[in-house]
Amino acid sequence: QVQLVESGGGLVQPGGSLRLSCAASGIKFSSNTMAWYRQAPGKQREVVAFITSGGTRNYADSVKGRFTISRDNAKNTVSLQMNSLKPEDTAVYYCNAEWSHWGQGTQVTVSS
Repeated sequence: QVQLVESGGGLVQPGGSLRLSCAASGIKFSSNTMAWYRQAPGKQREVVAFITSGGTRNYADSVKGRFTISRDNAKNTVSLQMNSLKPEDTAVYYCNAEWSHWGQGTQVTVSS
């Protein structure tokens, strides 16, 4: 079955950086669009960034210029480099494969 396992969340001060990773199994990774979503308390889950099988990247306006999504098809991993973090980036971040499979989520908290 499909498994997506996120790692790399934690507590960071405003202006800091974190790198999230997602290890995928059970899918033909190189053929899938991979995405990162987030859900803050009391808010709907929203897409943060996605990368297609061909490497095209797309970002939410709120993270453009600060976050970078990348993939390693040899290792079946997708990463999200998050720089210049803000308190409003605080959320549970989820890895998603092909708009249908979800990881368990990893908490990111930006606070001083």
